[in-house]
Amino acid sequence: MRSLDSVFGIAGTALNAQTIRLNTTASNLANATTMAGSDADAFRAKRPVFKALISEEMTNRAFPNQGGVKVDQIVDDPTPIRSLYDPSHPMADKNGFVYLSNVNEMQEMVEMMAASRSYQNNVEVINTARQLMMRTIDITKA
Repeated sequence: MRSLDSVFGIAGTALNAQTIRLNTTASNLANATTMAGSDADAFRAKRPVFKALISEEMTNRAFPNQGGVKVDQIVDDPTPIRSLYDPSHPMADKNGFVYLSNVNEMQEMVEMMAASRSYQNNVEVINTARQLMMRTIDITKA
């Protein structure tokens, strides 16, 4: 039973990581059309950075299973901010520019589909492990 517990734990860490990935994608899409008065204030797309829990030293109470994954950090996408010349816009700077987010909506849709697919795959792992555990229990009863 211990090995099946590990499967549940590892798949659970993956579900958590993919949920964070979906949340950052949703935030990016929500801010895709935002504008700012300066490059520094413009929204930058966020990207989660995953870290594999490959050694026992990397595990802790929150992530007890070696082989799992966690979000190590969330970083800004380094893609340059776009500027648009629109001197009539209320947020335009003294040179007449407004600054758009660096969110690429098509890239975010691909990211969302990939995160969703990975999430579904890990749900399938949990369901399969549960079925195996139930069959094992049935065998021991006989």
